[in-house]
Amino acid sequence: MVVCDKKVKQRDLENINTISETLDEFNLLDLNGQGNRKYTAQLVKPSEGLVMPVKKKRKFPDTDDHELRKCKITSLARPQIRGARPISSEKPFSSKKCLAWFHECAGPDDEIGPEAMEKFCEDIGVEPENIIMLVLAWHLEAANMGFFTKEEWLRGMTVLQCDCTERLQSKLDYLRGELNDSAAFKNIYRYAFDFSRDKDQRSLDMDTAKCMLALLLGRTWPLFPVFHQFLEQSKYKGMNKDQWYNVLEFSRTIKPDLSNYDEDGAWPVLLDEFVEWQKAQSAS
Repeated sequence: MVVCDKKVKQRDLENINTISETLDEFNLLDLNGQGNRKYTAQLVKPSEGLVMPVKKKRKFPDTDDHELRKCKITSLARPQIRGARPISSEKPFSSKKCLAWFHECAGPDDEIGPEAMEKFCEDIGVEPENIIMLVLAWHLEAANMGFFTKEEWLRGMTVLQCDCTERLQSKLDYLRGELNDSAAFKNIYRYAFDFSRDKDQRSLDMDTAKCMLALLLGRTWPLFPVFHQFLEQSKYKGMNKDQWYNVLEFSRTIKPDLSNYDEDGAWPVLLDEFVEWQKAQSAS
């Protein structure tokens, strides 16, 4: 009997252990309370045939929303650079196109003369007497007033990167702005002397000198009106290069009341006489 009881108990323990192991396999409960599990109960594994629902990914339609999503991802992955300029779609400068533009303006002639120049000015929307035309001539290194040769045209327009009317029109503000640059203006002013004088004369005739001074200094030099009056009544029939250069220096350094004018300075006689004349006019 004792042996039978021991066998029964041993069989019962084996059955209990088998059941416990089976439950462990299903992650239910460690009936002995002694397993390796920390908790007495766990989540039940889904049985075969039961499938957990899969969360569907959101679909983006093939529209701008998809592109917007891509842009957002890009902006997060790569910081934006402030001030970055978009790549220009403008076509590069073409020498061939520039030459064709010249022949279009010049017509059958080998240079753009006075009549063609008027038409050219009309095309770009600038009056012939506008100072911008002087700045443009300076860029082209034109030798004679009222004329542009083919060589001058190609050289200057290449520097400006202009091969058509529209491109030159887009540069007009830039040309105008150079007048506000002290160094550039000085070069333009000096260039104007040789550009506007008769090539068989060393000096600039006084009528042309007065017109060019009005164009260059009339808007910026407070003393220009009285200087112009002085030239009108003076005995001078022309202006040489030294006088021309010094008029600009005088306009930049001498105060409108002439209080800082040095009579012993190395000014041309023309300007000494102007100062004397102006002081006499102010005293009377």
